[in-house]
Amino acid sequence: MFLRIETISEKQLVGKSAMMSLATYNPVPLWQTFMPLKKHLSTTGDLISLQIYPQNYDGNPQTMFEKWVCIEVGTIENVPTELETMVLPAGDYAVFLHKGTTQQFMQTMGYIHREWLPKSDFMIDDRPHFEILGEKYKHNDESSEEEVWLPIRSKM
Repeated sequence: MFLRIETISEKQLVGKSAMMSLATYNPVPLWQTFMPLKKHLSTTGDLISLQIYPQNYDGNPQTMFEKWVCIEVGTIENVPTELETMVLPAGDYAVFLHKGTTQQFMQTMGYIHREWLPKSDFMIDDRPHFEILGEKYKHNDESSEEEVWLPIRSKM
């Protein structure tokens, strides 16, 4: 499941966002409004599902966070007015591979947060968390694969 530690440079992202909680989680309307507009963008990567959690987020199902559906672009010039832009800050990430359905995703997250993270030399950093939905991603399919990127910094 754990793949690697990777350092990324700053990235320009374009997409749609909304505030939601785990209790009210429904990114489908964001994807439905974003995907038809994606064709107007000069993209440089895969689709990204991104979360910006409040500082010291504890996983409380009622706590609101910012949800983004987006894609990396070379420039944020000439972006359709219906879309939003953001800068993903540079930093270190632990990268994991999730295989399976959306329902099985919570098992992957449980492993990351309850098993891998406590045993590692890292702690969560205050930057966006995201998943890269590459060519092997298939919505709600047992054979689906996506990368989970967890922002980290050294415990030392």
